Amino acid sequence: MLSGPRKDAMAYADWLRRDHRFSDILVQVSPAPCGHAFPRLKLRYKPSLVQLEGGSCHLPLVESSMRASPLTPSEWREKLEARKRLESEPAGDTSGRNVLLLDVRNGYEWDIGHFEGAKRPNVDCFRSTSFGLSEQEMDSSDPLHGVDKENTDILMYCTGGIRCDVYSTILRKKGFGNLYTLKGGVSNYLTSEGCAEWVGNLFVFDDRLSLPPAKFAEEGEREDAAQEQGGIDTGRSSPSRWLGRCYVCGSEVEELKHRNCASIDCNRLFLCCRWCLEELRGCCCLECRSAPRLRPLLPGHQRYDKWHLYRDATSSTLHISS
Repeated sequence: MLSGPRKDAMAYADWLRRDHRFSDILVQVSPAPCGHAFPRLKLRYKPSLVQLEGGSCHLPLVESSMRASPLTPSEWREKLEARKRLESEPAGDTSGRNVLLLDVRNGYEWDIGHFEGAKRPNVDCFRSTSFGLSEQEMDSSDPLHGVDKENTDILMYCTGGIRCDVYSTILRKKGFGNLYTLKGGVSNYLTSEGCAEWVGNLFVFDDRLSLPPAKFAEEGEREDAAQEQGGIDTGRSSPSRWLGRCYVCGSEVEELKHRNCASIDCNRLFLCCRWCLEELRGCCCLECRSAPRLRPLLPGHQRYDKWHLYRDATSSTLHISS
């Protein structure tokens, strides 16, 4: 991933496509309204791009037959619409196949936006994901509990598609036969299909944290305009309203954007209403509010900098007694 001026970023994407080794690569573009989304260069070596318990290096990820079948955004939308029609049929009608929608992201990502009908994943880190992996009788909270592995279509989605490639391989080895994933992930879908079947915003792992679907639709319309002339109906739906919940008090939150807890030793990502934000001085709970290493309450949704920038500030700024 990289960020830069649109002209330069697209020039780089075109350069990639001209290289026959990357000619079929899916380049996704999304706006960064407040400057660079990645303000610092980070180079890290990781033996596995996606971290799982036990590692993922042993998985046959390069074997396409072991991964879920990729669906284009339009095919994915058709599947979701078919699923909705199936759910509206009278109880006991088994003429159609069962369809299960599986969100393979983290719970806090679901909190600000997801496909309609997807259950909230009760995990805060991908390595904790364990859908369908129990060797014993599956927990009833597992969305794959009791699923007919041969006669259920499992639709898996994540932000960019990488997690699904990894996790579908695991499920394939567990005997799940009908696995489908959204090609390019949610970001590609929102660019192509807009808000159809989607509610809320999309969580992103950079300084923006949250992007409304309209931002992706703008990029899609730019691409359409470059290929077509005249006013053509793109079929994109208007956004569905989604209200998140304050992590502290549970009240509705319309501003779908997380913040980090002001306690550096907690640093939890959480949604917060304005009242709780002021009451707890940017912390996620009373315990954190009395923690020894507190950062100042930031206005709006600014991101915290490194701790050393706050460490030498006055104690009255960093510590709020309860």
